[in-house]
Amino acid sequence: MKHLALLTFALYVTFTTAKAPYQQVLQHSQIRGKQHGPNVCALQQLQGSNKKYFTNCKQWYYRKICGKPTVITYECCPGYEKIQGEKGCPAALPLSNIYNTLGVAGATTTKMYSERAQLKPEIEGPGSFTIFAPSNEAWSTLPSEILDALVSNVNIELLNALHYHMVNRRLTTDDLKHGMVVPSMYQDLNVLIHHYPNGIVTVNCARLMKADQHATNGVVHIIDRVITAITSTIQQSIVDNDLLETLSTAVAAAGLEQVLDKEGEYTFFAPTNEAFEKINPETLNRILADPVALKGDVPVRGDGGTEMVVRLSLADLLNYHILKTVQCSESIVAGTPMETLQGTSLEVGCDGSEMTLNGKAIITSKDHLRTNGVIHYINELLIPDSAKTLAELAEGSTVSTALNLFRQAGLSSHMTGREAITLLAPTNDAFKDTTLRVTSEVKKLLRNHIVKKQLSSNHLYHGQVLETLGGKKLRVFVYRNVVCIENTCIAAHDKKGRYGSLFHMDKVLTPPVGTVMDILKGDNRFSTLVGAVQRAGLTEMLNQKGTYTVFAPTNEAFSAMPPGELNKLMGNSRQLADLLKYHIGDELLVSGGVVSYTRLKSLQGDKLELNMRNYTVNVNRVPVAEADMMATNGVVFAVNSIIQPVGFMLSRVLTRNIYGGDGIAGCMLHLTLLCLVINQHADPQQCLPDSAAEGKNPSPWQAEGYGPRRSASSLPDARIQKAVRERP
Repeated sequence: MKHLALLTFALYVTFTTAKAPYQQVLQHSQIRGKQHGPNVCALQQLQGSNKKYFTNCKQWYYRKICGKPTVITYECCPGYEKIQGEKGCPAALPLSNIYNTLGVAGATTTKMYSERAQLKPEIEGPGSFTIFAPSNEAWSTLPSEILDALVSNVNIELLNALHYHMVNRRLTTDDLKHGMVVPSMYQDLNVLIHHYPNGIVTVNCARLMKADQHATNGVVHIIDRVITAITSTIQQSIVDNDLLETLSTAVAAAGLEQVLDKEGEYTFFAPTNEAFEKINPETLNRILADPVALKGDVPVRGDGGTEMVVRLSLADLLNYHILKTVQCSESIVAGTPMETLQGTSLEVGCDGSEMTLNGKAIITSKDHLRTNGVIHYINELLIPDSAKTLAELAEGSTVSTALNLFRQAGLSSHMTGREAITLLAPTNDAFKDTTLRVTSEVKKLLRNHIVKKQLSSNHLYHGQVLETLGGKKLRVFVYRNVVCIENTCIAAHDKKGRYGSLFHMDKVLTPPVGTVMDILKGDNRFSTLVGAVQRAGLTEMLNQKGTYTVFAPTNEAFSAMPPGELNKLMGNSRQLADLLKYHIGDELLVSGGVVSYTRLKSLQGDKLELNMRNYTVNVNRVPVAEADMMATNGVVFAVNSIIQPVGFMLSRVLTRNIYGGDGIAGCMLHLTLLCLVINQHADPQQCLPDSAAEGKNPSPWQAEGYGPRRSASSLPDARIQKAVRERP
């Protein structure tokens, strides 16, 4: 019982102390602004606009909002002000009534109109009010005919409009809950509050720009637009709007009138008449006649059976345009998948000031708030991926170049047909440095970009083998952060259409041709290596089944070795085999699977260290000259240097220093270098010999000037300083 009580108390503390999203973002902005003094908040301002946002952690590092770059500005946090000569914003703003607070907060136009509408005595006097005050810019952008109607009748129209912006109680951002409905001070007509997880708060889809400006008789929130009363439902608005006449007919035919007329929290991306006119009638009829495409019911045979199928499919098509939640345009700062009534996701995003759907800026008019949701007008009908052909999935996307090549190669029937296939489509970036002419060889290559089954990347597994229309077998490699098919990796979420799936790939696919040994023999750059492999007795291994990653030294790499050393190496088959095995990883790793610090065990036993730098794979800091030459039993990377184990390289260094004239001190110096490289100590002090580090009896080390040191900068040898700076 005691434990239960403690658990209950812990849960109570957790939930009661949880901050609202707005407060969480504000707190993060305060942390980021702290270096500029107390009560300073960091804001992100969209370049070229006056729009500012408190910043969350992700936005802070991304430095973009709606895909556009931002600049960081620093301002006093709400409720504080600067004092001349002091850092930050140390002073709390003196509390005054709402009328005066409007001026302090910068809503001077609302303050002026309050006086003209004779609202001033009310908001100066006793009470507890919340006022959502339009910014000066909000008033200036109001259509002139509306503003004229308000100011020409200040005692009624303007006063009523201002009262609609007021609530007869104090509501801070902590009190403004998502989906909250609050009666205003104008005829108790409701205002709709939405408090989104990203910290954005809206009232009737107007964003709170400056919130929680406290007053003695309430609180002021500055908003980015003038709001108007809402009285009609989504369904009533559709029926009354001539631009939505076709949609109104479709809603009635689909039986969705009751859904759109009842209470709820919907977002309807409403296709205009123009949107219905744009779509090809054959495409629309194909979709509506296919219940599976839109996840409709199985056709019912008998009287009216065909009509029932069309009715269900049309309802699913329209449901794909409806979200289960209210999404005002100001709540969107990045692309986010959102669930529709149809059951699948729709990506709602933004590009600058434009709201986007599935990456397209097709919204012509936004934020028409109604009692049960919000309407955004669109000029293009939304078709779910589940109803599209491969050609329709690829059209206008980042694989348009590949789509054109498939068409030129005579493969259009596969793009529009009913085969269960998966298209491995290289992105447009994959063709930046390449111009492909559709020859017979290219046609064969493109057929190998089409896999025989409809796949989902979520179901691919390491070692899986896929068969292409060209007859090739392709291997699947699953790495920590990416899934690859041979040399090419999946670059974005795949799209699953009616019959086929579309994978966005980062490179043009190169299917495997022969064994590793076949690749080496077929490339003149590796003639010396082929001879070395044969001398070392590794030919059979590189011809047999396996999963090898071979870092193949070119002739240039062998030519760079001193002739005597090369001859000695070639004459010692055991040493040669050890060196070559160090160039062979025991598992298959393509370049797409290499991350910042990747280790690969070699057949020699030691590990190879790989990373990606400037889009080039480096192995033991040796840059790869050519990557991803795919073989049936592995992959080959060309390197223009011999890769040697760290121990082998350093033994040569030490030998040269001891017997080459540097003496004991030089040897000790390079032992320190070895310690720094292998152990990666942050403190070079730990790599000094004990006697030297502790300042004991003089030694050859100290005699040479290498006594106790505290930092890398104080080490006299530039080589050690460089090692400290550049170690991984």
